[in-house]
Amino acid sequence: MSSAVVTRFAPSPTGYLHIGGARTALFNWLYARRFGGRMLLRIEDTDRERSTQGAIDAILDGMRWLGLDWDGDVIYQYARAARHREAAEALLASGNAYRCYATPEELTAMREAARAEGRPLRYDGRWRDRDPSEAPSGVKPVIRLRAPTAGETVVEDGVQGRVVWQNKDLDDLVLLRSDGNPTYMLAVVVDDHDMGVTQVIRGDDHLTNAARQRQIYDALGWEAPAMAHIPLIHGADGAKLSKRHGALGVDAYRDLGYLPSALRNYLVRLGWSHGDQEVFSTEEMVAAFDLKAIGRSPARFDFAKLENLNGLYIRGAADADLVAAIDDVLPVLGPARGIAVPMSPSLRATLTAAMPGLKERAKTLVELLDSAYYLTAARPLVPDEKAKGLLGDEARDRLATLLPGLEALSDWTAATTEGAVRHFAETNGLKLGQIAQPLRAALTGRATSPPVFDVMAVLGREECLGRLRDQIG
Repeated sequence: MSSAVVTRFAPSPTGYLHIGGARTALFNWLYARRFGGRMLLRIEDTDRERSTQGAIDAILDGMRWLGLDWDGDVIYQYARAARHREAAEALLASGNAYRCYATPEELTAMREAARAEGRPLRYDGRWRDRDPSEAPSGVKPVIRLRAPTAGETVVEDGVQGRVVWQNKDLDDLVLLRSDGNPTYMLAVVVDDHDMGVTQVIRGDDHLTNAARQRQIYDALGWEAPAMAHIPLIHGADGAKLSKRHGALGVDAYRDLGYLPSALRNYLVRLGWSHGDQEVFSTEEMVAAFDLKAIGRSPARFDFAKLENLNGLYIRGAADADLVAAIDDVLPVLGPARGIAVPMSPSLRATLTAAMPGLKERAKTLVELLDSAYYLTAARPLVPDEKAKGLLGDEARDRLATLLPGLEALSDWTAATTEGAVRHFAETNGLKLGQIAQPLRAALTGRATSPPVFDVMAVLGREECLGRLRDQIG
């Protein structure tokens, strides 16, 4: 395939970039990159009442965070309305469209009659062959496509296969409303043509639109792009995806502590497969992606799988990269945890030093920050219930007996502190856990933490000795 491949992602800015939209963007991005082509971004903002600048910003931010860059400038559909009207006028001139003067009351009666007879709700073509001289005064017409009434409309779909509609079942759709504004159907066709789009990849909820749009392409004498309609995402229970399943904005996944690389990897496997491989670098995704491997049944969104994959990415990430990722979410997560935004240089250094121990257990950045609680906790630490249980009188006595041995250490590292604690345990006939557990509770205020000797190295000599003295009382 040549480098002439052009895909597009075309969201409506009526809300956040949701997870299904993010997957559609990813599939378009991968397809374009796979074939050395271009992915364009078009904001379909023709619904003026519901389109907002906030939603546009959220879509662009979500794309950038996911690492999905687009080629060229963002195209805004509404700004091209004059061009859409021009196409409608060309269809009028060629006889492939006509002015329809049906009143709102007539259209309502048409719908009610169809409903009463159990027929699909379709326009009955009453102005298709009438002379405009019969037009009633004071009614502004719409412009409708003169759709074929016999034969078939066929789309050879890259995922769904050959899809056929009987033309008698499709009516003359509106291209231009009575106020002169173009409809979505017309705008999409004109924009895709003018942008040179060669491959449309979108949700299969657009499949019926594909038939309508194909008829507009044919009427304009333009070649239609190849189509691929991907199944929607369902919840783990098989029901249509809703907020309780994870139908959140991409920004919410960022704030829940997921890494963009992990979310990208998870999304690519929702409906697309490559053998048994589950974990993909971006380069591997680009090299392997094709439309033939997209299934026809809905993919199921599973938070547990996403969490496990995210944990894998966290463990494999460079420490400095994880600190940078925490920077991204700190405005949301920091205040509740008493962490100032921006992060202080000293905390950044401490967090980086602690990261090898922190990242082994965490599945999200939220868990990572929570397990780093001991780094920022104010003294004296208030142990949680489990930690309190480890700090009974006997445990405190042991810590008091251990303290001089730790105070005597001039070289304070994970290895030297471990050596001192092991020596103390052996000398006093204790198992290591009998002293290490209360030591952890005293230093972190928690019953679980990264390895306790790593904790001691990160906190440093003075902080550790101070916290121990606080707890020994």
